[in-house]
Amino acid sequence: MATEHEKEAPPAPVDQLPAHGRLGRFREYVRRNPLLNTTWRIGVFTVGVTVLIGGLVMMVAPGPGILGIVVGLAILATEFAWAQRALHHAKKAAERAKEKALDPKAKRRNVILGVVGGILVGAAVVAYLMVYDFKLPWDIQDWTPWK
Repeated sequence: MATEHEKEAPPAPVDQLPAHGRLGRFREYVRRNPLLNTTWRIGVFTVGVTVLIGGLVMMVAPGPGILGIVVGLAILATEFAWAQRALHHAKKAAERAKEKALDPKAKRRNVILGVVGGILVGAAVVAYLMVYDFKLPWDIQDWTPWK
């Protein structure tokens, strides 16, 4: 059983954790050499920022933008403390959003808004088709696409 002092001890920084396995030994070797360590950190930064920017682009383009942002921050968090803090804040924000989305009142409101929105969009499509002379495929006399 841990004592009170052990319970309150902050976690060790990433660079002070014991190395386990081949990857851990490799990383320790890289950390001991300043040139290799700088090169490694530049590589991690490049890959992390590339994935992060890809996630930001996917926020407006089709794709899993949030996932790209979180993965980019996770890659950066392996080497940079600021990215660890940003990832922590992102996780807290995601947890708050999940709690808000699962709130029964909000869930019911979202279902009602979705149904009403769907009905309005359907009515708008029907009105557009009626105004601009919608013809069913079996009512078309001449099937040639050019005239």
